[in-house]
Amino acid sequence: MSAAETIHVDGVWRAAASGAQREVLDPADAKTLAVVSEGGAEDTDAAVAAARRAFDTGPWPHTPVAERAALLRRVADLLQRDREKIALLESRDTGKTLEEGRVDVDDVTNAFRYFAQIVVGESAGRVVDAGTQDVHSVVVHEPVGVCALIAPWNYPLLQASWKIAPALAAGNTFVVKPSELTPLSTMYLMELLVEAGLPAGVGNLVTGTGDPVGARMAEHPDVDLVSFTGGLVSGTKVMQAAAPGVKKVALELGGKNPNVVFADACDTAEGFDTAVDQALNAAFIHSGQVCSAGARLIIEESIRERFVAELARRAEKIKLGRGTEPGVECGPLVSARQLDKVEAYVAAALEEGALLRCGGAQPEPSDVRPATGYFYLPTILDQCNREMRVVREETFGPILTVESFRTEDEAIALANDTEYGLAGAVWSSDTARARRVAGRLRHGTVWINDYHPYLPQAEWGGFGKSGIGRELGPSGLAEYRETKHIYENLRPAPVRWFAG
Repeated sequence: MSAAETIHVDGVWRAAASGAQREVLDPADAKTLAVVSEGGAEDTDAAVAAARRAFDTGPWPHTPVAERAALLRRVADLLQRDREKIALLESRDTGKTLEEGRVDVDDVTNAFRYFAQIVVGESAGRVVDAGTQDVHSVVVHEPVGVCALIAPWNYPLLQASWKIAPALAAGNTFVVKPSELTPLSTMYLMELLVEAGLPAGVGNLVTGTGDPVGARMAEHPDVDLVSFTGGLVSGTKVMQAAAPGVKKVALELGGKNPNVVFADACDTAEGFDTAVDQALNAAFIHSGQVCSAGARLIIEESIRERFVAELARRAEKIKLGRGTEPGVECGPLVSARQLDKVEAYVAAALEEGALLRCGGAQPEPSDVRPATGYFYLPTILDQCNREMRVVREETFGPILTVESFRTEDEAIALANDTEYGLAGAVWSSDTARARRVAGRLRHGTVWINDYHPYLPQAEWGGFGKSGIGRELGPSGLAEYRETKHIYENLRPAPVRWFAG
């Protein structure tokens, strides 16, 4: 494809109908990384029409499950074949380190393989006992139809794949919109889908902004399901746009995630080291631009000072720079807008009484940190409370806030005192307490003595304003299916309800 042809409709790469284009910037230096088409409503309508035709008259929804699963496995193999190329593309586009990009490719590969496996195992349907041999009753699953898939900028390949893999496994067609900031890896994935043999029209891609492209996808009368990952404000708009059509909607809207550390987790030198190390990982991986980031450290008061002091010491040593450079541990923020947002949150927190333990500024430029890049130092804010915006709102940057507790009930109350409920963690050497606290946390994923790992076999999603629906796991496949009950009377006879 050429720079002017980055919209994929009905098996063909094409330019935007308007001819508009957009520069995709490298966040490490703000230089142009690529030029893509700037799609609009007309392009979106064409993509939805192609997906509608492919679903209504094409072979894909009726393709045997084994063949659909085989295509997903071929895509997984192609992802591994091009692992280094895709990882580099993802690193350059998002700013994350090259190693993080490799992990993303591996995770995406696992997701495609998982859905290929599970869809075959669940394809036969469920026989229902009607209480008589004269009835054959079965519950079967069918594809929803045309799926509008809207992915975020922080994990573009991963989040698009969490939607595309189950959608295809279930027999749907789709239109995907990557973020206008980071579209490149999703475009590459579309090329791999075509190479793997995906029929024309089954998968379509429109590059462009949330308004008009995402908005049109959500409201389009020929779309049957909308799956959106992104911010709360945008997710609310997507839900409102989809409501008149009574579409199925799945939303993953981020979180403000607690990392609860009890003192007994740090009773040994090894325990202390591990808890500190994991607190760094929880908060600062991908510069904190992670929906499940452990941005709220909630720590037992008796170890607070010792723990935070060591955390700040290590945070100051994190090596910032271009993600492709050797030895770099943390890359830039994704955009100038995101950098401004992070700076504003830190400034507001300091005005509200937070104590700056480290960071709180842009780093000095260096050979691996161009002055034009969107870099910000890992920042720890102590003496925080729930009245502060930085504690309540999702900052999506390298900011860790510190709150403390004295009792187990107080720790749970603090951890649940959020309108979000995506993820959280509890650290304790007391297994009974750790499991007890995990059971009381109102979050969709809770780690015990760990942070960040996920499994494609286990559902991902949140409580409260973190969204509705689930990705991954059996429920992630179910999102893309309609359930039908087929009741067959093997011995039909008159009912004689009416005498005449």
